[in-house]
Amino acid sequence: QVQLVESGGGLVQAGDSLRLSCTASGRTLDYYYIMWFRPVPGKGRDFVAGIKWKGGSPDYAGSVKGRFTIARDQADNTVNLNIPNLKLEDTGTYYCAGDPHGGSGGPRVWGKGTLVTVKA
Repeated sequence: QVQLVESGGGLVQAGDSLRLSCTASGRTLDYYYIMWFRPVPGKGRDFVAGIKWKGGSPDYAGSVKGRFTIARDQADNTVNLNIPNLKLEDTGTYYCAGDPHGGSGGPRVWGKGTLVTVKA
């Protein structure tokens, strides 16, 4: 079983940048699709971005496309989410999740989240 641990959150000012990291351990990620989610008030968690561990084009939610960047660091067994120009509405706990079926099975493994708080 793969374990996922998020890091990189914190208290930042609007306009700052953050890099969130999702570090995996336990088993190979070869067939995994790794995703980032964030909360939406009244709707639970929404998909933000995802990428296959073996490569290929990343996927983004329309609300973050063009601003967020997801990338693999295979040397560190990590998937990073880069968030430039943070906005107040980016505040929330960001979760990393893994789908062992390459994106066709939905998230099966979750991390515990990392909190991002953006202040004016």
